[in-house]
Amino acid sequence: MHDDRSLVEARLKRVLDERIRPAVYPESVPLEVAVWHAPGEPVPVAEALAAEPEPIAVGARWGAPWGTSWFRVTGTVPEVWAGRTVEAILDLGFDENMPGFQCEGLVYRPDGTPVKGLNPRNQWVRIGAPVEGGEQVRLHVEAASNPVILDYHPFLPTQLGDKETAGSEPQYTLTRMDLAVFDETVWQLVIDLEVLGELMAELPVESARRWEILRAVERSLDAIDLQDVNGTAEEARSHLADVLSAPATPSAHRISAVGHAHIDSAWLWPLRETVRKVARTTSNMTALLDDEPDFVFAMSQAQQWAWVKEHRPEVWARVKKAVADGRFVPAGGMWVESDTNMPGSEAMARQFVHGKRFFLDEFGIENEEAWLPDTFGFAAGLPQIIKAAGSKWLLTQKISWSQTNKFPHHTFRWEGIDGTRIFTHFPPVDTYNCSMKGSEIAHAAGNFKDKGVARHSLAPTGWGDGGGGTTREMVAKAARLRDLEGSARVAWETPQEFFEKAEAEYPEPPVWVGELYLELHRATLTSQARTKQGNRRSEHLLREAELWAATAAVRTGFPYPYEELDRIWKTVLLHQFHDILPGSSIAWVHREARATYERVAAELDAIIDAAQRALAGEGSTPLVFNSAPHTRHGIPAGGAGTAVTDGRTTVTPRPAGGFALHNGLLRIEIDAEGLVVSAYDIAADRETIAPGRAANLLQIHPDFPNMWDAWDVDEFYRNTVTDLTDADEVVPGEDGVSVRIVRSSGASRVTQVLSLPPGERRLVLDTEVDWHETEKFLKLAFPLDVHAERYASETQFGHFHRPTHTNTSWEAAKFEACNHRFVHFEEPGWGVAVVNDSTYGHDVTRTVRTDGDRGTTTTVRVSLLRAPRFPDPETDQGVHRFRHALVPGAGIGDAVREGWRINVRERRINGAAQVAPLVTVDREAVVVTAVKLADDGSGDVVVRFHEAHGGRARAMLTAGFEVAGVTETDLLERPVPEAAIERREGGRVAVRLRPFQLVTLRFRRA
Repeated sequence: MHDDRSLVEARLKRVLDERIRPAVYPESVPLEVAVWHAPGEPVPVAEALAAEPEPIAVGARWGAPWGTSWFRVTGTVPEVWAGRTVEAILDLGFDENMPGFQCEGLVYRPDGTPVKGLNPRNQWVRIGAPVEGGEQVRLHVEAASNPVILDYHPFLPTQLGDKETAGSEPQYTLTRMDLAVFDETVWQLVIDLEVLGELMAELPVESARRWEILRAVERSLDAIDLQDVNGTAEEARSHLADVLSAPATPSAHRISAVGHAHIDSAWLWPLRETVRKVARTTSNMTALLDDEPDFVFAMSQAQQWAWVKEHRPEVWARVKKAVADGRFVPAGGMWVESDTNMPGSEAMARQFVHGKRFFLDEFGIENEEAWLPDTFGFAAGLPQIIKAAGSKWLLTQKISWSQTNKFPHHTFRWEGIDGTRIFTHFPPVDTYNCSMKGSEIAHAAGNFKDKGVARHSLAPTGWGDGGGGTTREMVAKAARLRDLEGSARVAWETPQEFFEKAEAEYPEPPVWVGELYLELHRATLTSQARTKQGNRRSEHLLREAELWAATAAVRTGFPYPYEELDRIWKTVLLHQFHDILPGSSIAWVHREARATYERVAAELDAIIDAAQRALAGEGSTPLVFNSAPHTRHGIPAGGAGTAVTDGRTTVTPRPAGGFALHNGLLRIEIDAEGLVVSAYDIAADRETIAPGRAANLLQIHPDFPNMWDAWDVDEFYRNTVTDLTDADEVVPGEDGVSVRIVRSSGASRVTQVLSLPPGERRLVLDTEVDWHETEKFLKLAFPLDVHAERYASETQFGHFHRPTHTNTSWEAAKFEACNHRFVHFEEPGWGVAVVNDSTYGHDVTRTVRTDGDRGTTTTVRVSLLRAPRFPDPETDQGVHRFRHALVPGAGIGDAVREGWRINVRERRINGAAQVAPLVTVDREAVVVTAVKLADDGSGDVVVRFHEAHGGRARAMLTAGFEVAGVTETDLLERPVPEAAIERREGGRVAVRLRPFQLVTLRFRRA
């Protein structure tokens, strides 16, 4: 037989595009349309329905950026359509090449009842099946004219990302507003041909199955009368029945399809728009669940559920019913799909506490999976947190985006810093917007790396970010792929059903130890510095507020602010979403975030002040409150008293220019250009700075990545660097114990104050940058005379070691990495730490000196600022303030302590007497991260702590109040089998901890 494959395939494409798909709606009549443009921000539904619209014609432009327009569409079903299926086709001006990221709509009935969303690939509204002739149609559409930020030429700077700069030019053209007859048979034929055509394209040319499908498709096309598609569609379908009923092979890969709509809680739109995106999508999905009995939809992010409940109660009622039916499934058990690299220990724990508690309170459902398909890498401390929250599985897809190395598994156990292992799955479909295309299904089966030992994978199916979720076309395709020769088997299942099957068939998968590093989007550790500073500051203020409010509640009866703290925690957790905290959202989002963090700080400062004043009482004794988890200046952790400081610091001129700082522990040499040329540890008789090098070196690189401006820094940025070695001014500080340095670079100015606190082994660097660069990257370098093959970076509830070398492509790809409060470098017996108050990104390199002592120089560079122009063209412009400290002679315990010191300031007020801590711990390696009252309002005291040095520890916790009982709990403060408690002695509890072990204790007050 001659090979006519290409001929038939081309014929299929053209006939589908030009004849069959248009015949799905063979008859249509126009609807009458009127529009009312809401002034300013969106208005309540009732207000909009009561407004008087003005006529608008198809073809007219509408919608200022970020505006809301309410369309009223009216019409009459023609008498001749009686008994047929009729739909309204409402095209607001969609670009179907983009499934989301543009205008959207939510359709309402005249009584304000929501019907479904309108999205680029979901433009229909069912009027009736069948309809009555002469039936009146009246619908209202709340249409959002969200501008297209990520266009066909992506990453171009735009002012559209903030309503304050976006202007008023209409963004869209009203394209179609019709009533139309829907031909179910033709629509089914389209699905048949799409499924078979897509499957055929994925099969080997030499496969008999491919040719069987080809011949069946050819017969089907022959049966169609192109002048009467609707009249011949049924016969055309009959020629496909046999090839569609051929069963899959027993060894076929099995795909659990989960209805899904990944909705970024903010990104190329503000938070307020996400509220509406979620309402549109949930309306769509509840409607689809009513129509499709096999379909299952899962939605993560408890915050988004809470938005529906608060802002769209009419949609919430439908959601609750679908949840009760078991087909609309809460997923993930987190408040939002957060970043997991930068959130601190307690914040990461509270993501699960607030997420899981919402689903438990609303539905009595507890998630056992963490659902993070789009997060930009995963910190090594996360497995323990997942387990401590009562969960045991993790799903993500994002690691497939890595540029350099292909991850070796799709199903595996992920081991964290403490040894906790979590069963983890990366969907081999390599997308969280699967549309059931044949190419996606074939890719999932072929790409699956665990063939031979496992055969199950998951496919999150549906359009996200304004695409409206799963479509009826996807459901119809999945039905045909349930058991189809040549394809993987597809079935709608919940995440829990998938994980139970996957773990049962593969109980001992391979193990991956350490962080899941995404080899992409590394610059998200630095972009939008103010957002990151707001997060770090809020985390520590929340810890302080809980600590002092709990202490005051127990000691004085101070009213514990349960509701305020709950609300503030949820606000901070929301802003840890993986496009807010990473700095990859539009200007509007970060402008609002800055204002939010200011309000949060003011509220928390007020709570702290009120609690401390209640504890201090009336008096004139100067008291210092120590919120850190370590004794400071003689004041115990969590207590207040009179600070004791020893020693003094001197500042003397150097003969060659510059100044020397000396406090008896360290001698710091600052040259005439403000560079630190020596940091000498007097007790150890050891220099910290590498010979011939200088620390406090500011460096600027050009920073124009190949794509994803706010997200990416590409390794070639290192090829060009400018060292800021010239100082405008190097003078003693106004306090007489510091040095002030001023530098200029381009339009920017840097002012630093370097100080050496008396009695402390740390050089503090306060840096103020008035930043007015574009597409530049600012680093602060510390070249250290340390030979270390690895270094420690703080992460949640511990630290994680990374190599300093680049032996393999896996190490080389980590040219920008994350730390929390410290990085630490160590030779046996001596080390050095660099601590910070708000930065996360850094890089580490090592060189061997070719002359002199031939020693090793290990350089750590802190990432301070970037200036990408997309999606926010004014990223990081303006004044920024950072604080860092160099800590020579630091062991890992010193690094932990100094990291806390630089982030948690002392507070001073006058009072009557010292304040004893509510809880004390007798081992510095055991760090308390939370002291609070139990969330259930019982008055119990909850204490969370972990081993922080990376070794085993035994410690005694002592409660400063009468105790009736102590229980070990999970993060949600529920009892768990005891793993750490050795014995109890009244209010004293002896614990034994593994390296980095996390423990929560609940003290019942007598």
